[in-house]
Amino acid sequence: MKKTIALLAFIQIFIGTIFLTGCQQRQRLPTGEGYINVDGGKVWYRVTGSGNKIPILVVHGGPGVPSYYLKPLDALGIDRQIIFFDQLGCGKSDRNNDTTLMTIEHYITELGQVIKHLGLKEFYLFGQSWGTMLGTDYYLKHPEGIKALILSSPCLNTQMWLKDADTLISTLPDSVQIAIRINERNKTYNAPAYQQATQLYYQNFVARKLPWSVDIDSSFLQMGESYQYMWGPSEFNATGELKTYDRTKRLHEIKVPTLFIAGEFDEARPSTVKYYQSLVSGAKFEMIEGAGHLTMQDKPEQSNKVVIDFLNNLEK
Repeated sequence: MKKTIALLAFIQIFIGTIFLTGCQQRQRLPTGEGYINVDGGKVWYRVTGSGNKIPILVVHGGPGVPSYYLKPLDALGIDRQIIFFDQLGCGKSDRNNDTTLMTIEHYITELGQVIKHLGLKEFYLFGQSWGTMLGTDYYLKHPEGIKALILSSPCLNTQMWLKDADTLISTLPDSVQIAIRINERNKTYNAPAYQQATQLYYQNFVARKLPWSVDIDSSFLQMGESYQYMWGPSEFNATGELKTYDRTKRLHEIKVPTLFIAGEFDEARPSTVKYYQSLVSGAKFEMIEGAGHLTMQDKPEQSNKVVIDFLNNLEK
């Protein structure tokens, strides 16, 4: 009997030692900023946060909308590291406007180069807007190391996105709707009436908290040309490569825990995001009340809480 107890005690100590060693061996990156060589130039990255829990790699939206607006996600770094980067052509990264690099395939490769450079062996992948397209495609091609997906305000089917946009536009004043329709028909996207209508749409469904933060302003001011080339002239008009994007038929291939997030007034409408959720086995859905597309800007505490709760539940 004493031998059995001693053996059990030894096994517990042995397992505990392995667990602690694994935690200690999890890589911690130096906090701060740096640059990574990728195809076409250098991309900027920033590491923040503390603790040894599995890190979060954040993929910004756009395409070409740099990561300034994601700064409220710094608060997720209470017990883990958070990694941000600006994709080539925007923000603090090199301004390479070679359109042959403005493809989903390039950005998948670029994301892989970032992951390899940082030596990430296991991580959570957090994608926002276009970042959910890129994050999903990266996972479907390279699932290794990704322990969970957080898909915030996703666009996983462009035609559904545009249909939702039409629904949202129909809630705006008639004069705004007319300005949008006439100028889109004439392709006069720089017309003042179209620009004003676009801004009103954005204030209702992109970022509702006014005035916009300096970080949102910085993101729009330092947008890359990939936005118009890959997407189009506005959030509700897709004319580029992504106009045919659709991954709904492959979402069943996601085999890691997945959290879908949408704002109550998100241009990624909650009903559509719930549909995406239904296609991923065991996926969770959270709606951020009162928020638009940039949930982390409109409601930072609530937005971060759903992520923290999701990860804490995984790491029990």
